[in-house]
Amino acid sequence: MSAEFKHVFVCLQRKPPGMPNCGEKGADMIYQKFQEELMMKNLFDKMAVTPTGCMGPCMMGPTVVVYPDAVWYGNVRPEDVPEIIEKHILGGEPVERLVTSKGKPPATF
Repeated sequence: MSAEFKHVFVCLQRKPPGMPNCGEKGADMIYQKFQEELMMKNLFDKMAVTPTGCMGPCMMGPTVVVYPDAVWYGNVRPEDVPEIIEKHILGGEPVERLVTSKGKPPATF
């Protein structure tokens, strides 16, 4: 994978009580951390960050997807964001310990 421009999607979906969802698991803090890193490191020419609704693998959330690589990350925490940026966004190598799928959504739904 190259160091080309990346688009990061962060699921912020909230669902009714009792249903798994990324929003309930702190996804808003992950989105905020991506935005902070983007601004602090002036990475506007390297990446974009977009909040999304449900992307499907709720049990593995919070879910983050990086395109054009189509790398799906699960159980992401705010402290994982700098590593994702350094290794994947800037270095072109996915953070394997967080990867749930490559090329297509995880087979969970």
